[in-house]
Amino acid sequence: MGLPRVRSNHPPIADRPDAPELVDRFGRVARDLRVSITEKCSLRCTYCMPAEGLPEIPRGRLLTAAEIVRLARIAVEELGVREVRFTGGEPLMRPDLEEMIAGCAAAVPGTPLSMTTNAVGLEHRAEALAAAGLTRVNVSLDSIDRAHFAELTRRDRLPSVLAGIRAAACAGLRPLKVNAVLMPETLSGASNLLEWCLEEGVNLRFIEEMPLDADRAWDRSSMVSAQRLLAVLGERFELTETGREDPSAPAEEWLVDGGPATVGVIASVTRNFCGDCDRTRLTAEGTVRSCLFSDDEIDLRAGLRSGASDEELAGLWRGAMWNKWAGHGINADGFEPPRRSMGAIGG
Repeated sequence: MGLPRVRSNHPPIADRPDAPELVDRFGRVARDLRVSITEKCSLRCTYCMPAEGLPEIPRGRLLTAAEIVRLARIAVEELGVREVRFTGGEPLMRPDLEEMIAGCAAAVPGTPLSMTTNAVGLEHRAEALAAAGLTRVNVSLDSIDRAHFAELTRRDRLPSVLAGIRAAACAGLRPLKVNAVLMPETLSGASNLLEWCLEEGVNLRFIEEMPLDADRAWDRSSMVSAQRLLAVLGERFELTETGREDPSAPAEEWLVDGGPATVGVIASVTRNFCGDCDRTRLTAEGTVRSCLFSDDEIDLRAGLRSGASDEELAGLWRGAMWNKWAGHGINADGFEPPRRSMGAIGG
């Protein structure tokens, strides 16, 4: 999964203003926390993980449920975070997920707690997760054709995914969103996926594929752009652009056949939104990652386990975000993808 540059000392912050929030040098404020809780996954999506999976993280290096709850509380109470989302790998691979969510719900009551999942097995846990305090889920699903799904994920688990989506809806985990990565091999089925989501009352968002695959096979020349997708969808549906309701939201929205249903497109490569990014990330090992594409990480786990105060941990976090990059630089000469793949970073 690569070797990021991890530091446990304070990053340079001499010119940082005395502000409690997670501000950076470009005036952005991070209020959306993504917490990766495992590197394990029940699927092997070609754009995310190698066929054999990611190298196992020793259990002692993973943040515990109690440590995650503490960092979530610090993020909300000290740093102005307004939403916490659990990611992986696959969050459902953690048997203590319900405990983790219940702890966060008690520590930061009223804060939205969401999860990005592939929904394999969600049908068996949706009610318990909702009871623990989970508010909504995003499901990764690229095709509703069973054979094609098995080819993309290297696992024949589509029935479980669809059952998980329906169970989440029944448990009240809404708004329920489906995220689909745009690839040449999925473009022809994009309209069918949108049709299914419309029938199920699920919000669909297509995402341009980014160079975050473990196999390093991403190629700009074969990437499917948002413009190309919209042309394909436009052959079956009438699309009316509505833009972004929130400037920090990654998806641009289009009304489908006059609405009220919409389809979103996250054009991370061709129409990036780095200038409005409001995210901060924790890896499963407890490091702050200020940008998906930056391998500079600040270690909070060492402080957690050596008696650091909440304010000391918050200070490290503020410094990490103060030094956030202006943008991912995918379109710049000399761009190098990050050492960690998407599965090791968290969505």
